[in-house]
Amino acid sequence: MTLPKRVKLVEMGPRDGLQNERETIATADKIAYIDLLSQSGLEWIEATSFVSPKAIPQLADAAEVFAGIRKAPGVRYPVLVPNLKGYARAREAGADAIAVFTAASEHFTKRNINMTIGESLDAFRGVVAAAQADDVWVRGYVSTAFGSPFGDAVTPQMVVDVCQALVEMGCDELSIGDTIGVGVPSQVEELVPMLARALPLEQVAMHFHDTRGTALANLYAALQCGVGIFDSSAGGLGGCPYAPGATGNVGTEDVLYLLDGLGIETGVDIDKVRAASRFIASKLGHGLTSKTFQALEAGDA
Repeated sequence: MTLPKRVKLVEMGPRDGLQNERETIATADKIAYIDLLSQSGLEWIEATSFVSPKAIPQLADAAEVFAGIRKAPGVRYPVLVPNLKGYARAREAGADAIAVFTAASEHFTKRNINMTIGESLDAFRGVVAAAQADDVWVRGYVSTAFGSPFGDAVTPQMVVDVCQALVEMGCDELSIGDTIGVGVPSQVEELVPMLARALPLEQVAMHFHDTRGTALANLYAALQCGVGIFDSSAGGLGGCPYAPGATGNVGTEDVLYLLDGLGIETGVDIDKVRAASRFIASKLGHGLTSKTFQALEAGDA
């Protein structure tokens, strides 16, 4: 078994973390949260989403947030865009890295963006082409890669097919998501080698939700399979408005604790991530789910 010497973390807290919060978070607090994360050594922080404000009211202030954050040297701030209109808004705000999103489940894709998988891929071709023309970095999300909240079957080959389509249209990186947190390590061990045979594994990130407590086990399985990019969310924030029962992403603090114990470098300061988590928790009105965050906070109390 050979584990990677260094892992790239993509912080999801400001976008995937906050989008499911019921209470509106002030724009100034979102900016302060991202600025704290920018001080931690994280080099990739997904800042917000330029989707319709009607679809995700919590992120209706995307342009204001993106304009207000202090862009730290060496840090990229990708933003989610649903279509060319969203791409234009993101570019106007100054974004130089974007993400598009589809899924491996037809039912989920229909509920999430009111398209079939094929229609979503067709729609994103124009977005990705525009991004390539503008020299904008592009990430492609593949949600529900380990199971659908609506009961339809999702096979590894379905995931691979969607990933290949996204790479062929020009995505620089793919994020493979266990959106509802149903995956187990054996599924990871089946899927990742299939992905590695179809496309460069260095383009693949894994995005685990911890709904059933298996996120870290899945992440470790992915590490053993050679994956070196992972999404996480400070404090374990997150969920999906279109996936009933989905809870937060794997906590950034939990991932950092695991990777540090394994001797894997990240360049990220766990105490500075904790400071960002502590700040946003004070604005949410509820606790955070990251076990490491909870343990460290209790130890400092």
